[in-house]
Amino acid sequence: MSVQLRSRKKSSIPAVEVVKQLDSFPKINKDDFIERSSIGGVASIIAYTIIILIIIFEIRYYYGSDVAFQFVPDTDFNAKLKVNLDITVAMPCHSIGADILDSTNQNFMVFGTLEEEDTWFEMSEEQKAHFEDIRYFNSYLTEEFHAVNELLWKSAHSFQPSAVPKRSTIPNQAPDACRVFGSLELNKVAGNLHITAGKSLNLPDGHIHLPVFMFQSAYNFSHRIHHLSFGDSTAGIIHPLDGDEKITENPVTLYQYFIEIVPTDVETFLSQAKTYQYSVKENMRVIDHDNNSHGMPGIYFKYDFSAMKVIVTQTREPLFQFFVRLSSTVAGIFVIAGILSNVAQMIIKKFNLEQIIEQKLDPISERSDDMLI
Repeated sequence: MSVQLRSRKKSSIPAVEVVKQLDSFPKINKDDFIERSSIGGVASIIAYTIIILIIIFEIRYYYGSDVAFQFVPDTDFNAKLKVNLDITVAMPCHSIGADILDSTNQNFMVFGTLEEEDTWFEMSEEQKAHFEDIRYFNSYLTEEFHAVNELLWKSAHSFQPSAVPKRSTIPNQAPDACRVFGSLELNKVAGNLHITAGKSLNLPDGHIHLPVFMFQSAYNFSHRIHHLSFGDSTAGIIHPLDGDEKITENPVTLYQYFIEIVPTDVETFLSQAKTYQYSVKENMRVIDHDNNSHGMPGIYFKYDFSAMKVIVTQTREPLFQFFVRLSSTVAGIFVIAGILSNVAQMIIKKFNLEQIIEQKLDPISERSDDMLI
């Protein structure tokens, strides 16, 4: 019995080729199906130009930011805040008194004291220029706040005016005015900061002003507010009364400023602060008891607090969202450019414009070749 051994013939097809034959996504040489045209080239140049510009603008927009405002109830009832005042009154310092009284009826001395400095109501040239700068700048910010508010919040610059410059020359007369300035620490309740004739005398139920040896005909409550703010100075906060000036010829004039203080938390990339901004309404009237206009001549800042707090936050788009939006924009431009290119080529082929274009381009190419030769 003979045993015949048969040797199997090895397959001549390598295993790699077998795997390639299973490819469901065959590749085609690009040169076999891509048809290049001048219309497509122009569309590509325009598309790439638009994409580059959009990328530049999108990056600039991303590095920019938005300012968001949130209103929440203010629950910080026990907080203290500073009031910063710098005002010049057209009466000597020994004739007026400045103090504060709030709804807690605390002794006004617990809030601190304001400094007084004898001066002249008529300003020097340097002081006039300084005050006019404050008035103009604050007036511009107040009127144009809706247009520049985001820039103000994002900036790191606070708009607290500098101190009143000293006089270079001293007038040849006694001081006729008083500059009252400094800071007081207030309770977070309604109160009344006032400047009126006579020094203050503390009483168990409050205080009184005693204008000793003074006649009402000597009163003059014309005044100039250099600065009034609440809390710490921070970027974005505008002080409406800075640069305000009131002149009167009637000695028994009463000035009232009704101020609503709004607690404000500022959280930007450059600063974080808890401060206050305010709005104000003004009233001026002459005391005339015969016409039922009662009161005491003076300057009164009556303030109260808003029940709502404003949170100002500087925000920026997340990086992932930026890339998603940029990618979708670039892809959309490519798609639209391709559609417009195909439509243009269809129109050219339909109206046989391709030969006309080539005929016009041939002389141009020939002239360029001659120049090169």
